[in-house]
Amino acid sequence: MTNNFTDNAIYKGALLILLSELFLVSSGMVIKQISDELPTEIIVFIRNLFGLLLLMPWLLKNGRKAIRTNLLRFHFMRAAVGVTAMSCLYYSWGHLPLAQAALLKQTAPFFMPLIALYWLGENISGRAKLAILVGFVGVYVVLNPHEGSLNFAVIIAVIGAMLGALAKVTIRRMVGTESPQRIVFYFAFFSATLSALPALLVWQMPTVIQLSWLMLLASTSTVAQLLLSKGYSYAPAGQLGPFTYGSVAFAALFGWWIWQESLGWNTWVGIVLITLAGLMAMLKKRESVGTVKN
Repeated sequence: MTNNFTDNAIYKGALLILLSELFLVSSGMVIKQISDELPTEIIVFIRNLFGLLLLMPWLLKNGRKAIRTNLLRFHFMRAAVGVTAMSCLYYSWGHLPLAQAALLKQTAPFFMPLIALYWLGENISGRAKLAILVGFVGVYVVLNPHEGSLNFAVIIAVIGAMLGALAKVTIRRMVGTESPQRIVFYFAFFSATLSALPALLVWQMPTVIQLSWLMLLASTSTVAQLLLSKGYSYAPAGQLGPFTYGSVAFAALFGWWIWQESLGWNTWVGIVLITLAGLMAMLKKRESVGTVKN
């Protein structure tokens, strides 16, 4: 009975993770649709503004006590790093094939152990070191520097993944005292504030159709986060993490179907290497979960 319950939980969690990745790729498709019409700065600002507005009912219901904190500097740091990472991600969605952008986003876990080592003093296991090495080889293959020139959008995507990893380590530094709602609120507040100035410098009033696309972007991004959080409530991250690579398959399919995108041999090799590295890292986490006894 216990095994059946566990299996059902994993199946439900895996389905929710895959649905989350589908909505994430949908967000990328919206960005790709409007990136030629609106600057990335405006897309990022309006996305964060909508996110902040969605949190207003929660703030009005719980009052100032809900956002009282002694870690304001870490909230600001997380938002500054996070909104920069978001800008890089959105730029890559708009200027790279969908599958390549989705793949490079998945390199963030390779940076996290290195950042946690130097900032939080966390040790890196031998398997994790091997996974990081294989992952970076995959990134090198995708960059394909032997062609004579580097794709600027690929570099931006890798920088975004690295900054995204730093933002996640910052969250790890705060989770001991801060609630998830408070972390999300301060991210939305500071991100909307910080992204306002770059948006104003290139401001153009979105049309009704463009605002509709941006509302769809906010909706798909929010649904993706909700599904992701719900999925991880069914089973440990080590068991469900590999399903996040479903975004690469979804992105390759939709990129080919809608935009007739094709990928070079180096990107396919990079997909194999980066996915293998991610599975190696996740396998280690799963083994660790399996050694815990009640």
